[in-house]
Amino acid sequence: MAEFPFKRKKLNETCLIPFGFVEQDEKYVWSTPVSDGQFLMTVFVTKTGEISTKLLDPDSGEEYVLHRDPLAKGAFVGKIRMEYGRILELIANKCFENDVFQSDYAHKVIRYVRQTYGDELEFLWERFPDNAIFRRKDTGKWYGALLVLSRRKLGLASDDLVDILDLRIKSGEIETLVDKEKFFPGYHMNKKHWFTVCLDGSVPMEEIFRRIDDSYLLAKK
Repeated sequence: MAEFPFKRKKLNETCLIPFGFVEQDEKYVWSTPVSDGQFLMTVFVTKTGEISTKLLDPDSGEEYVLHRDPLAKGAFVGKIRMEYGRILELIANKCFENDVFQSDYAHKVIRYVRQTYGDELEFLWERFPDNAIFRRKDTGKWYGALLVLSRRKLGLASDDLVDILDLRIKSGEIETLVDKEKFFPGYHMNKKHWFTVCLDGSVPMEEIFRRIDDSYLLAKK
């Protein structure tokens, strides 16, 4: 499985044929020469979006694998590794879509905001593709931010990634709400007016919906 750069992306199957893939035996297959024809790279994509590759010497039929070995050094393997990576990145950009927020709770938040307020996530920062915001149409003010980060950045004893939601709150209520177990100081926000909740089931979905509504109202002014 060639994971990078397909991490947090989902397959758009309709883009494969226009890109040049051919459907064979329940998979999509595409080949291209690498290093001026020294190798033939074949990419296999399943209907569920799993990626695998083969890099073959067209004369001998032998598979080249050194580009996958992080310990392999040298100008030649470095050149192959770079070209291999560029090809995968091209496929990821042309045939896959961003699937940044993967938790069930995050999907429910996105759907709730869309159905209730007609707002979509905005990805504002190219350098931070795991960060997005919700904003009101009338005032332009943010009322929510979805991010992916390590639990340790919230003060928890784990490096596992988690989807989080930043929401507005009245300044007088922040101290009674934040317990650093379920509710946290607003990550990358003004901690007097924002709090953070993990979208991992630690807080009931209905309560999160209610707090989204409160945050939306606070962004009216």
